[in-house]
Amino acid sequence: MIPVLYEDDDLLFIDKPAGLLSVPGKTEPDCVEARLRARYPGTLTVHRLDMATSGVMVFARNKAAQRHIGLQFERRHLKKRYIAVVDGIVEPDEGHIDLPLRADWPNRPLQMVCHEQGRASQTDWRVLERGEDRTRLELTPLTGRSHQLRVHLKAIGHVILGDEFYASGPQLAASDRLLLHAETLSLFKPSGGDWLSVSAPVPF
Repeated sequence: MIPVLYEDDDLLFIDKPAGLLSVPGKTEPDCVEARLRARYPGTLTVHRLDMATSGVMVFARNKAAQRHIGLQFERRHLKKRYIAVVDGIVEPDEGHIDLPLRADWPNRPLQMVCHEQGRASQTDWRVLERGEDRTRLELTPLTGRSHQLRVHLKAIGHVILGDEFYASGPQLAASDRLLLHAETLSLFKPSGGDWLSVSAPVPF
């Protein structure tokens, strides 16, 4: 059962578990979308989280709400906050990553930094806690590219622990899951326009 964090006539916020697809795959029909539609017929997808990422997702319950929320994603009117645990000690307390990204075509679904053909991609980050060999970060993506947080952190030398795509050796073995969680999603409600923030507890 997928935990429902908030629901009204327009919106459905859920806490996606790690390891579950957001939408059906080419050979895997089981996904968040299918499970929600079994409980809430007519549920409409607005955005996705990577299969390995856990945390807050929002779904629309009618076409008007889907359009409204879709435009907020497109125009960057909403806010997203992620928590990640990365390899190594991040020395500055905060920073900004501005590196364009594109698909690594021979190695899909991997993405890569590309200054010639990449799409603009920005991420703000802030240190929450430093351990002996790892750092817990708060991440605020200002754009929404595929694998953005994973590639940006790798690019600055601090790969996310447990990342099967971008980590290797001890970095991969450090966790049995990707240590990336969509903690909070904030947006304007389609009906009434009130600002709504929904959070899911970090499971690591």
